[in-house]
Amino acid sequence: MKIVFHGSNAANFRPDFEDLLDGEHTILNLSDALDHPDEGNHFETADVIVGTKLGATEPAPKSARLYHAPAAGTDAIEQARLPQSAVLCNCFGHEHAIAEYVMGALLQRHVPIHRADERLREGHWDYWAGRPGALRTELGASTMGILGFGHIGKAIAVRAKAFGMRVSVANRTPVPVGGGVDESFTLEQLPSFLGGVDVVVVSLPLTEGTRGTIGRSELAAMRADAVIINVGRGPVIDEQALYDALAARRIGGAIIDTWYSYPTPDTPVTQPSRLPFHTLPNIVMTPHMSGWTNGTVRRRQQTMADNINRLLRGAPLSNIVT
Repeated sequence: MKIVFHGSNAANFRPDFEDLLDGEHTILNLSDALDHPDEGNHFETADVIVGTKLGATEPAPKSARLYHAPAAGTDAIEQARLPQSAVLCNCFGHEHAIAEYVMGALLQRHVPIHRADERLREGHWDYWAGRPGALRTELGASTMGILGFGHIGKAIAVRAKAFGMRVSVANRTPVPVGGGVDESFTLEQLPSFLGGVDVVVVSLPLTEGTRGTIGRSELAAMRADAVIINVGRGPVIDEQALYDALAARRIGGAIIDTWYSYPTPDTPVTQPSRLPFHTLPNIVMTPHMSGWTNGTVRRRQQTMADNINRLLRGAPLSNIVT
């Protein structure tokens, strides 16, 4: 088969990919713009496309039997442009890395190792045990609220319980209490959910139904010292409402990894929002990095290779996006 990796994102999954496949195949890397000689033709005639974007600027695939996103999100892939012969699949495998990111970010709020090191190098013993005012908080004494209980939410819950945290969940479909979940809510019960936790972790995908799930009234329902973390998709939290809540210090803070604006070839250096989040002292900003590890790449490579091998055998595919 002809397998093409379309764009710079997909190219990260190309090295040694053939080692995971049954048989020999033609494997090509194509540029994002498909503006090199014959790239448009290769894209149109590929049996398998690995990519993250299919819209009006890309030619319509003619021969594709499988379009595989090397990520969980497929909102930039217009399924209507795929031929009837093609199946759209996605990948997970990022939940372990994201869970580590969440716990690492929270630990920094409770265990100020970097600041203690910095101060001791200057001869100051600010955090010395027994010193008045040196007591710090413990992560395990707080309650974590997880909004969206899919792959990511479940992986975070396991780690939160390992630290002794109480875990509360809000999800579209009911989640049974037990097995690491202490309290469960539906999305219609968001105010009660948000008002009962110290940390809100948003791990919802972006759909028309989830856009703006967290708005002004939801942020107002949070505790004054609570922190919100977004590792789902930026627009799940209303941009203006989040900025206003942080600027007015109506909530304790935010840790944001998924955003509202992203770099483009024309603007590679850019702020992640039209609003000046970068001027606020009560937010930690990271560049959509939470799931990007060597382990994530390896696991996603294996998922895609397994599906291609199944396609060859005529076996059912996994992770089909409907």
